Amino acid sequence: MEDTCKAIDTVLQKGDEGSIYNAGAGNEKTNLELAEKLVELCDAENSLINKVADRSGHDRRYSVNSDLINELGWTPQCDFEKGLENTVEWYRANRKWWEPLRNSNR
Repeated sequence: MEDTCKAIDTVLQKGDEGSIYNAGAGNEKTNLELAEKLVELCDAENSLINKVADRSGHDRRYSVNSDLINELGWTPQCDFEKGLENTVEWYRANRKWWEPLRNSNR
């Protein structure tokens, strides 16, 4: 989360109005790799991952070009694995924030 906040601050301080800045760390993961890592971090079973049939336009991975924000001097400080662990821990520690949202959509 700190990397995202620093990216936003960098754009606010140094970016050009109307320009688009992507903040990424060059971590290319498949959707399945990410799902498997999240299941592992949540101490859950891989059986929770529901695979669907391929379809036209099916995203296999997500990638962003961060060249513009890097030119402003921003670079990520937290590696992917640690950032994902921190995110899962945040959600564990802040159930009072997200559980009402989850339950309101049912």
